[in-house]
Amino acid sequence: LAARRSRVQGALFAVLNLIQTLPSIALFGLLVAPLAWLGEHVPGLGIAGIGMAPGILALTLYSLLPMTRGTLAGLQQVPAAAVDAARGMGMGSWQILWQVELPLALPVFLTGLRITAVQAVGLAEVAALIGAGGFGAIMFQGLLGSAIDLVLLGVIPVVALAIAVDLLFKLIIAGVARHD
Repeated sequence: LAARRSRVQGALFAVLNLIQTLPSIALFGLLVAPLAWLGEHVPGLGIAGIGMAPGILALTLYSLLPMTRGTLAGLQQVPAAAVDAARGMGMGSWQILWQVELPLALPVFLTGLRITAVQAVGLAEVAALIGAGGFGAIMFQGLLGSAIDLVLLGVIPVVALAIAVDLLFKLIIAGVARHD
């Protein structure tokens, strides 16, 4: 919808840019109270104010801007001639989207997904501050105790994972580009 209507695009990016400008620790903190309230009033969900739920929600919120930008950039780079040709062949709007625009936008979309995935790997470590655990818990324990070995034990696997995710997406994008 944002690719087709500039007003929707403007409003969407205003909200997503606002979310992205919040420091990660502040966003984690802002999510604690509403999720604690939700967990208290709907106990069957298994949600609490600290732990995995606010961490996953914050990572999802931070992922929205790069994913939306990548998707929009991919759709906007589709040649108008390809869309016109599809329309001339009698394709409807949904057919054009699924059979012409999305396949042509795929490499740019995957690049946005690559950026998002690498960003999420790094931000997940900070989620340990609200009880989400993981390598971040080890890193922060090391920071609090001035134990460089624990800091490295928490940081090195995350750096390696981020590099691996980046390389994996580069391989996928290269494979998609070869098939075009």
